[in-house]
Amino acid sequence: MTVEVTPHAAAETGNRPPRAVAKQRKQQQALARKEILAPVQGALTLASIVMAIASVCTVVPFILIVEACRELLDDPVDTDRVWRLFGLSMLVLLVRALLQAAALTWTHLVDGGYQLTVRRALAAKLTRVPLGWFGEHGSGEVKKYLQDDVEALHYLVAHARLEFVGALLVPLVSLGYLFTVDWRLTLVLLVPLFVYAMAFRKMMDRESMDRLAVYTRWERRVQQATIEFVDGIQVVRAFGQAGKAHREFQDAVDGQADSFDRWKTPMIRLQAVADIMISPVFVMLVIVVAGLAGVGADWLAPLDVLPFLLVGLGLGSALLGLGYGGQALRAAGAAAERLYEVQQSPELVSAAPVSDEPGEQAEAGRVRFESVGFGYREGHEVLRDIDLELRPGTITALVGPSGSGKSTLAKLLPRFYDIGSGRITIGGRDIRDYPSDELYRTVGFVFQDVRLIRGTVRENLLLAEPDADDAALERAARAAQIHDRILALPRGYDSEIGVDATLSGGEAQRLSVARALLADTPVLVLDEATAFADPESEAAVQDALAALVAGRTVLVIAHRLHTITGVDRILVLENGTLVEQGDHRTLSAAGGTYQRLWEINEAALGAVSLVESETAR
Repeated sequence: MTVEVTPHAAAETGNRPPRAVAKQRKQQQALARKEILAPVQGALTLASIVMAIASVCTVVPFILIVEACRELLDDPVDTDRVWRLFGLSMLVLLVRALLQAAALTWTHLVDGGYQLTVRRALAAKLTRVPLGWFGEHGSGEVKKYLQDDVEALHYLVAHARLEFVGALLVPLVSLGYLFTVDWRLTLVLLVPLFVYAMAFRKMMDRESMDRLAVYTRWERRVQQATIEFVDGIQVVRAFGQAGKAHREFQDAVDGQADSFDRWKTPMIRLQAVADIMISPVFVMLVIVVAGLAGVGADWLAPLDVLPFLLVGLGLGSALLGLGYGGQALRAAGAAAERLYEVQQSPELVSAAPVSDEPGEQAEAGRVRFESVGFGYREGHEVLRDIDLELRPGTITALVGPSGSGKSTLAKLLPRFYDIGSGRITIGGRDIRDYPSDELYRTVGFVFQDVRLIRGTVRENLLLAEPDADDAALERAARAAQIHDRILALPRGYDSEIGVDATLSGGEAQRLSVARALLADTPVLVLDEATAFADPESEAAVQDALAALVAGRTVLVIAHRLHTITGVDRILVLENGTLVEQGDHRTLSAAGGTYQRLWEINEAALGAVSLVESETAR
């Protein structure tokens, strides 16, 4: 069952009563926990049975000791029975320790294997989601899923079930026995437990959860303010705004501290009262006072107070441990919900490989968009009725105002996202019929958002073609105008990115261009591949790409129009719709969107030239 919140559903949720929203939230978390823990339910049930027996064994020794004490006060004393009772109590304590250790060891072993299984399942899942998913989820978020959230499940698997069984059975068995001794004193003993339960419920009420939600929002704001402060410190200092940046960071920290105080202060008072209510000293005081009153009123024998002092004092310890585990349980529940949402992420459906046919080989580079529509969410289309054809051996440029859908259209071709309507074909074959590995051998891409792995320059290039030799690496690097820069690194192609190889944005992008060229795919998508290149190398990269276009289908997403005046065809996109197409000469004089964009581009270039001239003087 997939739990999704659409914009419409979100709006409905916002109009619902807070209690109903909280109830739905709890139901979602319960579902997530159930689904996430399904593979280990059997093992946890077995461990819970063992823990239940251990919980009973926790109380039995005290009952045996009480009986031994009763025997000691009899006349005559049966010494053998006293020793048997003490010996049996020691044996039961040993059995209890062994059972508890076995249950905990078992759940921890299960947890270790389960975490490995979950991480492998998540890693496998991430190989099947659309590549666009990673554009919406940063590396830090992915790390949180694979590491932090999986580790947070430790409490759910290794401790929560066992602690709950212990916290439930120990008091029930103890109270059941004490009721057989004296029901009136047992009812008195229930008073501090009832007060603790009411205090605990108050700590977990909606108002407390709302304050926790506010604190969580401030915590995220502090994280964001910290990143902005650190990343932008050079800029704000250069413009004399360091104080302003520091104030924003300080305001976020102060807000977090205030929200933490509002959340925790009431809880600290309640928790202090609750802890006192079930502390052994307070429970003993209640038992002694009530017991003395009962003995004085002749409705309780003095010896009957002893079971309450031995067994009753342990009632609160199990509940206390369960209360302190509440925070870990909430964190684990939230982690389970996030992991469940990741598991429910839509996947790309991969087709089985098919044999190549001669007709398809001849059309290998022909790309067609047929009535393609796409939206990131329902009811909000980004692209509408896109019909276009990209022919082998040609460069097609896609231009348009900001937000017109250029980059989105480019990401549909390598199937970063699945289209909403229509179809995209390569060589007459729907891209949804390509297995992922075959599709990425067919379509290469270089986007502005460059991704390099933590490894050597050589390893980054070999991602495209693992069997490539040094000569092939050098040819690709030279074509992308990055070979000389690589040789200047301390260990050349064996220099490690981030260790002894620090590349600028333009250099990293040229390295990704080299990687795409090395892959030698029949279709190539470039989203302003030279956006971060310096002016000296930009023309060289453009020439290299033009020389390598023979036999390939190239789609270029252009933001600087002067870089694509020589392409074979220009497509103009506006508001998600193709409005013009043709060559530069025709479109620049047509009086449409392209001419307007070209005039803006020319004005910008003129302003830059003027500034450079003034600077040169």
